[in-house]
Amino acid sequence: MHSSRQFDYLVFIGRFQPFHQGHHHVVMQALAHADRVIVLIGSANAPRTPKNPFTADERRTMILNSFGELERERIHCIPINDATYNDNKWLIGVQRAITSMTGDSAQKRIGIIGHTKDESSYYLHLFPQYDSFEVDNFQGLSATPIRKAYFGDDLDKKSTAFERLTTASGEFLDAFERTDSYHYLKREYQHIQAYQAAWQEAPYPPSLITSDAVIVQSGHILLVKRGGDYGRGLYALPGGFVDGDEDFYHACIREVQEETQLDSKLLKNSLKASHLFDAPGRSQRARTVTMAYYFELPPQEKLPNVQGGDDADSAFWLPLSQLDAQTMFEDHYGIICKLLRL
Repeated sequence: MHSSRQFDYLVFIGRFQPFHQGHHHVVMQALAHADRVIVLIGSANAPRTPKNPFTADERRTMILNSFGELERERIHCIPINDATYNDNKWLIGVQRAITSMTGDSAQKRIGIIGHTKDESSYYLHLFPQYDSFEVDNFQGLSATPIRKAYFGDDLDKKSTAFERLTTASGEFLDAFERTDSYHYLKREYQHIQAYQAAWQEAPYPPSLITSDAVIVQSGHILLVKRGGDYGRGLYALPGGFVDGDEDFYHACIREVQEETQLDSKLLKNSLKASHLFDAPGRSQRARTVTMAYYFELPPQEKLPNVQGGDDADSAFWLPLSQLDAQTMFEDHYGIICKLLRL
């Protein structure tokens, strides 16, 4: 027998980086119109960055602690992995998460709740099998300026940002500020700000071009561990900026040699595919377009020797089975999955 509420389940999808009063408003609306609320926490497999500073578990804690005990019993938080460059893979993850809670959805009244904020809200229209429940954007709140204030040095802006959080989220962010992770993220945020400031006098926002290599042999992929101030410690594809006197391909070969010391002769006749990756938000520093080349080396008894060089702390071969999006720089995990069809 159905309850008096309009829905059995309302599904709220977001990154909640961090969970603020606008998010809280949506969940409260969902609780008023549905017996249960499913909160899908996106980017669960992303590494810590100024854009995605908090883990899925940390965000789940912020969310649930923002409600009373009776409300928490009706809220179910489920992490959802990003699937960059593969919307269908992401949709499958969302569909499976919803089904894991609802069972036979044909017998349930299910809706997707949210508000159309910007191009990132396109997902609201990807679920024709469910009803859509649009709500207002509470006080126009967005997590982006909250994160900028949190990692910035303006104490007044930071104080104002905390006023837009729930009490539980404010307490969490206050405690997180005393961790090593916070100080690492703040340094990276400052690097991004300085990088962007260097282009402020340019007549147009910069568009940068890079080239990257996806090199595979016998079920292993060649990666580098990043040095420098941006993405330090994350695993990345060998690659870098294209010089003014070279094309994408030769920039790729040069960067592979500089960062891994791999003998470029091994790449001859091994190119399998290439693809241009130009998602506007793929880099936090500036609009960056990259051409990625996929090389598959012939099987050998031993993997070729490699050694880190240039701005790479180290170079190494990683079994494909050990690839983990949480350790990967920017969208490099998505590039690998796209080119290798993983």
